[in-house]
Amino acid sequence: ALAPRCGRVLPGLEQRLAVPAVVSPASARPYAAAAKGATKEAKRSRQEKVKEKPPPRRRPLLSKPVDDVYLTWLYRRPSYELEQAVGMLKKFQELDFTHPKQFVYINVFLDMALQKKKKVDPFSNGVTLPHRFTDEVNKVLVFTENEKEAEVAREHGAATVGGVELIKWILEDEIQADFYVAVPAIIPKLIPLRNKLKRKYPSTRRNSLGSDIPKMLQFFRECHEYTVEDENIIKTRIARLDMPTEHIIANLKAIIHDICTFKPSNFDPIVQRLVIRSSTSEGLLLNLDGILPQVEKVEGKEEDATDEDQQKPVQESVST
Repeated sequence: ALAPRCGRVLPGLEQRLAVPAVVSPASARPYAAAAKGATKEAKRSRQEKVKEKPPPRRRPLLSKPVDDVYLTWLYRRPSYELEQAVGMLKKFQELDFTHPKQFVYINVFLDMALQKKKKVDPFSNGVTLPHRFTDEVNKVLVFTENEKEAEVAREHGAATVGGVELIKWILEDEIQADFYVAVPAIIPKLIPLRNKLKRKYPSTRRNSLGSDIPKMLQFFRECHEYTVEDENIIKTRIARLDMPTEHIIANLKAIIHDICTFKPSNFDPIVQRLVIRSSTSEGLLLNLDGILPQVEKVEGKEEDATDEDQQKPVQESVST
């Protein structure tokens, strides 16, 4: 038989062997807490240095380049007089050997802001151009239940004529038109189409609701429509490049003057920037002098109105 081995046991050794020791991370790595604090301090100091560092100074843009080859981002975008810009577009076409009858386009950038955080709602409208540049004719639908009015509408070129029976076909997209006009007698029955047609719903404001059917048809069959896109931009064609310069200018001014009617004249002009281009050319920024309609502002009108509004409660309290 083997006898147990005898030996001296140090005091407290049995307890340390019986109970496993729990070592905290801080005591196992005494440098961890200090390192973490140093990292936070370094990060804080870097952030402070970034805040103290002044923003980079932008080099002011130069007005006009001297050389034929230059970096465009170093110079302000040049603006041109309208007649000069149209002449440049015609010259570009000759140099590039592109189609002479290509369309001329304008991009109109708008200021829709009004008083007290209000703004002009996006809109669309039709305008009669002084010089037509296409043979395309708009499809116009006429709402009427009067047989004589329906006959007049057909004689003057209406694409579709009818009454309430057309509502179902329009809602199901079986019948579509570029413009919709109506006589006053039938307008109460067309309410189901209000959400479907939206801006094209017949109204007196758009001159699409009235009794003079021939006049409405003549306007909407030949008018040029434009629409506000992306809240403040209008992109539309205005002419063909082979048209005389004075005809292109007249069409452009007709559209711009119509756009300006959608914002009261006592505010800043609604047209902020105007770019003209052809189908194959770069865009040319136009000088707005001489293009926008000349409107005399009545200074102090808004201030007087606000002053009156502020004084009304005071006057009422005094009178009571």
